[in-house]
Amino acid sequence: MKIVFKAATYVMGSASTLASAQGSQPLLSFGVISDVQYADISDGRSFMGVPRYYRHSIVILQRAVQKWNHQGKLKFVINFGDIVDGFCPKDQSLASVKKVVGEFEKFNGPTHHLIGNHCLYNLPRDKLIHLLKIPSLDRHAYYDFSPTPEYRFVILDGYDISAIGWPESHPNTLEALKFLRERNPNTDKNSPVGLKGLERRFLMFNGGIGREQIEWLDDVLQDATKLKQNVVVCCHLPLDPGAVSQEALLWNYDEVMDVIHKYKCVKVCLAGHNHGGGHSVDAHGIHHRTFEAALECPPGTDAFGYIDAYHNRLSLFGTGRMESTDMYFSN
Repeated sequence: MKIVFKAATYVMGSASTLASAQGSQPLLSFGVISDVQYADISDGRSFMGVPRYYRHSIVILQRAVQKWNHQGKLKFVINFGDIVDGFCPKDQSLASVKKVVGEFEKFNGPTHHLIGNHCLYNLPRDKLIHLLKIPSLDRHAYYDFSPTPEYRFVILDGYDISAIGWPESHPNTLEALKFLRERNPNTDKNSPVGLKGLERRFLMFNGGIGREQIEWLDDVLQDATKLKQNVVVCCHLPLDPGAVSQEALLWNYDEVMDVIHKYKCVKVCLAGHNHGGGHSVDAHGIHHRTFEAALECPPGTDAFGYIDAYHNRLSLFGTGRMESTDMYFSN
């Protein structure tokens, strides 16, 4: 059985009344934001007609950094991808990415970046990885880190197998194009017309996780199990249909979740990409939380937050359009 629900809404600063009442201090706290998608262009709309505030989105990030620094307890921030927008003029891409990175660098601690599709529309992988200071081997963008003995964070590269970002002749590009030809008959591979149900995820603006990364993930989860760590998996692309629209899923989310479900150490999967946000609990008790996008915040609103991590839960304290959520572990 899968439990699907909309994340509960709370007033900022009182999200986890029950958690606070229990009197325990968090093991660590960290900031979260997703889909800033800054561009120095006029406001626009998504293909679904949702307003997008390209210039204003960096203001959301600036307010987030100010609040994170004011709190003083956050060990790090995770940016869940799409740092600049695909409509950013290409002659401004490098400067725009540097501008947004500069805002993150005003945070009093490290920022861990994920790569999203809009990042890759603007710059090739090797430049992004350098600018975002992503630990990398051969231009891959997956890595893990343990800020405390009790927790490990696994950062997945959802565009490992992708038709964007790699050189045209790269094996990962060719594999992605073959994958799409076999599953999406439309000339426009970003069109879901005629695709049914979960097949609607087979779009070019999504991507997949390759065999080497899956083997790496399995090794990391084995090690985390031995160390009795709680694992938080982070990916720009969501990993559960209950927390996202059908068009925004990782291509091979099911294959990745088959690996994750082998282990009890994974407690929560966090993602961006689906701008409206979402929250589900899968049949194995793993929480899936997709974050609301900073890009779609009208002036006067926000979408960012911070998370307190405990032995038995993550508590997200959202600001503005980012809904606060308590995620209790099932085992």
